[in-house]
Amino acid sequence: MTGLSPLIEIRNLTRTYHIGRTALHALKNVSLTIEQGEYVAVVGTSGSGKSTLLNILGLLDRPTEGTYRISSQDAGELTDRQRTTLRNKEIGFVFQEFNLLARATARRQAELPLFYAGVSRKESRRRALDALAQVGLADRAEHRPEELSGGQRQRVAIARALVNSPSLLLADEPTGAIDTQTGEEVMTLFEQRHQEGLTLLIVTHDREIAARARRVITLRDGEVISDERRPEPAAAR
Repeated sequence: MTGLSPLIEIRNLTRTYHIGRTALHALKNVSLTIEQGEYVAVVGTSGSGKSTLLNILGLLDRPTEGTYRISSQDAGELTDRQRTTLRNKEIGFVFQEFNLLARATARRQAELPLFYAGVSRKESRRRALDALAQVGLADRAEHRPEELSGGQRQRVAIARALVNSPSLLLADEPTGAIDTQTGEEVMTLFEQRHQEGLTLLIVTHDREIAARARRVITLRDGEVISDERRPEPAAAR
């Protein structure tokens, strides 16, 4: 624990989708607090509510009921523009399928969040190149996704997620589309940034990946069934 105010507070969070006359309860009355600087894994089978929770935490979706506060701000009271600004400033995203633009170079991919933040072109270029260097892709800055391996594409996605120095990184099955060795390298990159103070939340079905975290939250049918804390990450033992 950091002693600072919680980065994330959710209370009695419910998310219901309606398919015709059928109500699908993706999340049911979930309450969680995540402190600044925590390393959290969220696990569960398909349909457990993991991705729904991630989307709400990332301000990509809204709960049907309940409250969500991030950095002491009530997300439910923010306008769409305020949500976008907060998301771009505070949150980095890494997805299983990379979500890269097909025709953009690695540098341009990494520059994208800076463009939305209103950073100058010269500064955006400098920071994007620095972010790519940090993930070992300094020599691939002008390559497009089709010219990169799966692991390199994920590194570009990580550079893009971290270029704005967010306080929270959300990763959705970040090792699911890459080989084991590259997955290990990706997790090491995450953990290095966590050691520098980044709050890290990883959604995964891989128990070995989850075991690296200090805290493991398990979802089943939209509910939290366990919330286990560990004194130190397994990778550090």
